Amino acid sequence: MVTKHLTRYVLAGCLVAAMASGAQAENVEITPLGSHDGEFCAFDRAMLLVDPDGTRILYDVGRTVAGPDDPRLGNVDAVLISHMHGDHVGDRRIGKVNAGTCGEPDASVTTTPNTNSVEIALAKNAKIITGSEMPQFFAGKMKALGGDPANSLGVRFGGSHKIGGVTITTVPAVHSNGISGAFIDGQLGQLLTEAGLTAYAGPPTGYVLTFSNGLVVYLSGDTGVTAEQKTVVAEQYKAQLVVMNIGGVFTTGPAEAAHVINTIIKPKAVIASHANEAATQGGQAVAGSKTATFMEATDVPVYLPLSGRTLSFGSDGACTVAC
Repeated sequence: MVTKHLTRYVLAGCLVAAMASGAQAENVEITPLGSHDGEFCAFDRAMLLVDPDGTRILYDVGRTVAGPDDPRLGNVDAVLISHMHGDHVGDRRIGKVNAGTCGEPDASVTTTPNTNSVEIALAKNAKIITGSEMPQFFAGKMKALGGDPANSLGVRFGGSHKIGGVTITTVPAVHSNGISGAFIDGQLGQLLTEAGLTAYAGPPTGYVLTFSNGLVVYLSGDTGVTAEQKTVVAEQYKAQLVVMNIGGVFTTGPAEAAHVINTIIKPKAVIASHANEAATQGGQAVAGSKTATFMEATDVPVYLPLSGRTLSFGSDGACTVAC
């Protein structure tokens, strides 16, 4: 009799564990790839988003991914680039994690004219997905480096493309989108640099990602407040989770970003991004920082993008792991 009861308890325990594991498998995992482990630092933009089906999306590589051999990357199915500025596409990069300080990371490895994004996409055989006139630029880069230019895919406003279980849509961002002369080989690049000009790559973008579990995530890129944050992001796609730039001066600052979250999109949760500061110390927001100001002004839970710490989100945008 004791053996029979014990067997029932073991089976019940296994069933509960299996159910918990199954529930976890339905979550979207988001891992910030910053310059310093466990912190949110000045150059941090990059995030790896993983669908429940295993599809891996790398967003705004920037300067804090240590090239294709960065051990944090693993496989990559698609690279998303919001716009052509060096801190997003990657004009230079760190050589290794934790080099320099959080406020001034050592990102001295030059990646021009190729870009950190293209070098990673080529090595991982990943698609590059962008909007505006950027697809042609990246196709040319990939071809010049021996890759397949067809791996550079365009998704303009109103359209979408599906990679694995993830549907990728571009939405407008209010920012600039010049291609630095450093990214252009030959005399044209030199002339642009000497003149203090950039080539035009069309409007910058944000992204709406719809994952296979139903979670909808808005990636703001660099943007000010836009009408589409209401009409498209909130009303059409009903985003439950937002990755929001908060740096100020060149994009929305903490107060403006909080307005977008509280009044316009009203998601379930938000991940702060692009603060342009040593935002944390010991994994905690620094008092008086832009990040702390944003957290205090925002009505929904704000999660810090601590480098290497994987956050997990259910279909409704609620955080389930590392919250």
